Amino acid sequence: MATQKLYAGAKLRETRTRLGLTQKAFAERLGVSLPYLNQMENNHRPVSSAVILSLVQEFDFDVNELAVGEGERMVTDLREALADPVFKENAPPHVDLRLVASNAPAVARAFLALHQAYVQANERLASLDAALDQDGVRPGSSPWDEVRDFFHYCDNYLDAVDRAAEHFVGGRSADNAIAHALDTLKIDLRDSDDDATVRRFDDKSRTLWLSAASPESTRRFQALHQIALETHGDLIDATLDLGRFQSETARDIAKIGLANYFAGAAQMPYGVFLETARETRHDLERLSRRFGASLEQVGHRLSTLQRPGAKGVPFFFVRVDQAGTITKRHSATRLQFARYGGACPLWNVHRAFETPGRWLRQLAETPDGVRYLCLAREVSISGAAFRAPVRRFAIALGCEISHASEVVYCDGLDLSDTDAFEPIGISCRICERRDCHQRSVPPLESDLTIQHNRRATLPYEVSG
Repeated sequence: MATQKLYAGAKLRETRTRLGLTQKAFAERLGVSLPYLNQMENNHRPVSSAVILSLVQEFDFDVNELAVGEGERMVTDLREALADPVFKENAPPHVDLRLVASNAPAVARAFLALHQAYVQANERLASLDAALDQDGVRPGSSPWDEVRDFFHYCDNYLDAVDRAAEHFVGGRSADNAIAHALDTLKIDLRDSDDDATVRRFDDKSRTLWLSAASPESTRRFQALHQIALETHGDLIDATLDLGRFQSETARDIAKIGLANYFAGAAQMPYGVFLETARETRHDLERLSRRFGASLEQVGHRLSTLQRPGAKGVPFFFVRVDQAGTITKRHSATRLQFARYGGACPLWNVHRAFETPGRWLRQLAETPDGVRYLCLAREVSISGAAFRAPVRRFAIALGCEISHASEVVYCDGLDLSDTDAFEPIGISCRICERRDCHQRSVPPLESDLTIQHNRRATLPYEVSG
């Protein structure tokens, strides 16, 4: 069987830029000629095994970064956007999408932004009331989507913020670090009986109010969020500058995300959390008790363990509501999530609402043949009062089967049984499967055959 050639020009350029090296200096360190490096960076030549070995030896490079990264996510996003009927007659082949993602990622991002503007403009035009209400708002990415994509293309790992949070804790418990910071900042911590407000900070009186109804994990997280704003504002602003957000609203939303990132990284510092995760084989309950964090916080943190040279198991993490809408999505795996609409109905995350308080396990296979161990669990957020509404979500966490032995939840599952893997997809509109019994809409890239005198599970057949 022929070995697949590895083209990773964008990743080589990114690595060289991060190290601050010229092409000549980088070529010398790798032991190749300048023209050869230039050809690799422009994807005219594949990255050889000798170059990969030099990357590891000279720069402690994690070779997994060459296999999974921004390119795969971008190809998935491009493919979904190009499934739009407007491109039906001109959809490029998959190989072309890979070339664009590898050779011209800036062009790919510009195309995705343009398509998103087109989709949102159509949505506004579909409702006259909505169009009138949004008078003066220019078409383009919604602030929320723009921030989501910012974290998405950062691999959900922000090195400077993560290391700052780890340094802030400095080997202490999160509670001790919080107490010391509040004392240094002369902030008075008080309980609030306002159930509708989780956190409120009065800068004049230097008083931080945290809801007495919130669980300790939430109170701890919210205290760290405020501390991040007070002590690391310059770092957060500098990171926001790199995002080049289109609006102040997007920047403000991203600021919340960065403070949340700091809070999670301080509550579960990278080094000790990674070590404990490996020791417990990623047992979320044990990690939750050890770090005083909720299951959702632990699952989210596991998906961020992508520090160069010290990576954890690559996990995906999502949160969905009862309507199936994805409200959080992060992936360090090849599995990506739909930008529009809900997730695949065959995925076990949707069944989690039926079994509250229990982990559901699923062996799944995506159309590209990659197999995963998927976990799902319903989580409820109490309203803390008799008539207060209860917020219900389901969280899902998973990894590729090659890492399943490192996860306690694979125990007792027969990973060698091909029939045990359920077929799942990203979303129906771009799923290639022709025989799915749960398909909600036809795939946009395929032709349909309609037979009036014959009816199978679906009223049509996907014919190519």
